[in-house]
Amino acid sequence: MTSPGSALSFFSNHFPLPPLWPRLLLSLWLWISGQVLPVGSSHQHFTPHSIKIPGDITLGGLFPVHARGPHGRACGELKKEKGIHRMEAMLYALDQINSDPGLLPNITLGARILDTCSRDTYALEQSLTFVQALIQKDTSDIRCSNGEPPVIRKPERVVGVIGASASSVSIMVANILRLFEIPQVSYASTAPELSDNNRYDFFSRVVPPDSYQAQAMLDIVRALGWNYVSTLASEGNYGESGVDAFMQISREAGGVCIAQSVKIPREATPGEFDKIIKRLMETSNARGVIIFANEDDIRRVLEAAQRANLTGHFLFVGSDSWGAKSSPITELEDVAEGAVTILPKRASIDGFDHYFMSRSLENNRRNIWFAEFWEDDFRCKLTRPGIKPDPEKKKCTGKERIGRNSTYEQEGKVQFVIDAVYAVAHALHNMHTELCPSSFGVCGNMDPVEGRLLLDYIRAVNFNGSAGTSVLFNENGDAPGRYDIFQFQLTNHSHPGYHVIGQWTNNLRLNLDEMQFSGGRRSVPPSICSFPCKPGERKKMVKGVPCCWHCELCDGYQYQYDEFTCELCPSDMRPTANRTACRPTPIIKLEWNSPWALVPASLAMLGILATSAVVITFIRFNNTPIVRASGRELSYVLLTGIFLIYLITFLMIAEPGVAVCAVRRLLLGLGMAITYSAMLTKTNRIYRIFEQGKRSVTPPKFISPTSQLAITFIFISVQVLGVFVWFAVIPPHTIIDYEELRPPNPDLARGILKCDMSDLSIICCLSYSIVLMVTCTVYAVKSRGVPETFNEAKPIGFTMYTTCIVWLAFVPIFFGTAQSTEKMFIQTATLTVSMSLSASVSIGMLYIPKVYVILLHPEQNVQKRKKSFKSVVQAKLSQKPSNEKQNGEMKIEPDRTQ
Repeated sequence: MTSPGSALSFFSNHFPLPPLWPRLLLSLWLWISGQVLPVGSSHQHFTPHSIKIPGDITLGGLFPVHARGPHGRACGELKKEKGIHRMEAMLYALDQINSDPGLLPNITLGARILDTCSRDTYALEQSLTFVQALIQKDTSDIRCSNGEPPVIRKPERVVGVIGASASSVSIMVANILRLFEIPQVSYASTAPELSDNNRYDFFSRVVPPDSYQAQAMLDIVRALGWNYVSTLASEGNYGESGVDAFMQISREAGGVCIAQSVKIPREATPGEFDKIIKRLMETSNARGVIIFANEDDIRRVLEAAQRANLTGHFLFVGSDSWGAKSSPITELEDVAEGAVTILPKRASIDGFDHYFMSRSLENNRRNIWFAEFWEDDFRCKLTRPGIKPDPEKKKCTGKERIGRNSTYEQEGKVQFVIDAVYAVAHALHNMHTELCPSSFGVCGNMDPVEGRLLLDYIRAVNFNGSAGTSVLFNENGDAPGRYDIFQFQLTNHSHPGYHVIGQWTNNLRLNLDEMQFSGGRRSVPPSICSFPCKPGERKKMVKGVPCCWHCELCDGYQYQYDEFTCELCPSDMRPTANRTACRPTPIIKLEWNSPWALVPASLAMLGILATSAVVITFIRFNNTPIVRASGRELSYVLLTGIFLIYLITFLMIAEPGVAVCAVRRLLLGLGMAITYSAMLTKTNRIYRIFEQGKRSVTPPKFISPTSQLAITFIFISVQVLGVFVWFAVIPPHTIIDYEELRPPNPDLARGILKCDMSDLSIICCLSYSIVLMVTCTVYAVKSRGVPETFNEAKPIGFTMYTTCIVWLAFVPIFFGTAQSTEKMFIQTATLTVSMSLSASVSIGMLYIPKVYVILLHPEQNVQKRKKSFKSVVQAKLSQKPSNEKQNGEMKIEPDRTQ
């Protein structure tokens, strides 16, 4: 048969009907049920086991006095705290209201209290009692045996219902109560679904909905610095709605991602919780677990975590179903250590404690379940007629006292039960004040009490509740969100247990300094998908998971521009050590104390000294035969070129400046141009003389000293003219080259201060001198067969051969080091050393032998016999000296045919 819950829900939600139609449908269903169900049911549906408290106005009450029964049974074991404590709180509130002359004077509140057995379908069947008085039954055809119409006892009319406890039960009951416009005020149902004022318009509650609780839990997560958590929910309205609310709020707020969203089945198999823990560990970085679950499920989750040896790994944030209860964590304290839980702000009601601990079997006969509670609380057995005593249990004496012979702690929702009863009482009082201003007791305007009008009065109440806090409702019937934040702590406390660490009232106030976690640690363990990137690393986001990323180092010359971007530093800068910014690149130049400078400078200094010695010797012995025979004019020009070649080394090492760069341009090729122009002129002269002698005795033209100088200066002027054209096109200046010393490691990067002379410009500057050198070498080769009388031909030839070898070695070294990190130093040293070597070869082969003879063998420095041009060409001249004096002091005409 179709359950009443499904039938009523179907009609009320999918087919909105006028008020008459639902009542007719329900009447038909009740008639059918009354005919069929009693036959097959194990319990009676419409004369339920309930508490009846007489009064002028009757309130309904729904409490989970018993737990859900095993298969085949509606009800199970007694629930002492959630059932008896809460139900007694309603009886206590009725007593207080009925004894208060200022609240509902001359009106007594009664009650019909039912047991929901923690099952929504059973609770719906029980709550049909509340609507029986509203169903109009046709008795016109019924007559007594004497023909008189029957006297049918009218059931009491329930004007409002206090309850239920579980959200699933309240949802089911609310579907039928709204059809008959009976207001309902819950003391414990927190599912966000019940805030829908279109579907549950007669439902109100004195506890805040889980949407507030979800917001508070999200605020806790953010305060702990977490952005990656999992959720765990018991199957049903409470768990699923709570997690849904948390996920929706976290999506809207941003900054928190859900790693896993796991549902605990209603009838979980033994290994189900181990699978849940294993699934949560798939995202092990999500150590925070938001849990909306009942006590049994919470305990089994903790047991599974303990079995998996994950004590201290998970950091639970529990809803009010966990609250500050000890039952879920008994003997699992080490696993639960550090758990943060939330509970609607409450206070212990001292009056209720006094009331409840004074209850006994004699003074509490109105509570039909009190005897069962007594047996359970004192672990004894009452004797009943016809029931054989249980020998394993002691006999109850009736003199036991609650709190003295048994443990007692006021259940957490007692305050809210009392506030719910008082909310309806205040609404009835305000209604009576307006509708019955001068009447004692219930007047005609309140008989019967109109449900929708009472709802308006309920929604309008505002009074100080049993804990001293205000009781009021918003337009959806929800109470304001006020929560205490607890943490379960074991160490560093004289009393291990739950400790208040903050409050939430629309915003969070959390004392992080009072928090501690597994092992007594004070620092908050992380629950984040990805740890923050180090300085100099950018985030590469994981697609679809905004809280997860990979960290990538900004490499090379990149720096961290922002959280997600790396950019290149400008060319004159390099990244800082942590790559969060750029810093100027150091500027260097070739220093005098560098080995790359010391070696060339030493060679050049020796060369300058040698050149100076040769010049001084030649000047000192300027008129001797050897000096005159070497061609004094060209020799001085050639020595000047050699001196300039040595001098350029110091200019190449000197700190670059406009003047230095200009002189570098001028002298770099000029010294070699002067040197090889003079040598070329000499070799050309010898070659022409030798070739002319083969054909004629007439000497060739332009072999005089003046002609030779003119030819040499013409060659030199080409170099000078080219340099001045270069000056005009590109004026000399300095540059800072940041690319030459830019290795993969930016810490080694340097900017080099140098003249604006590229490798190509240096080669171009030397190219003319190289042309002269090659041409001179060609003439030296052609003149290799001249007689020994032309004593400079062979030395010039050897000089040019050696010089070519030096410069052939220079080219691969110079260009082979172009990719080196010390390119400038190597190339400068190579260039200067090559130039010094070529100058040294020239001075060593051409002038050192002459200086040697002049200084050490002056007897050879004499004039040789003069021969005709023809004889010089055809045969070797006689080498016998005649009438010689030391160092050529003999008065004889010099031989200028050479």
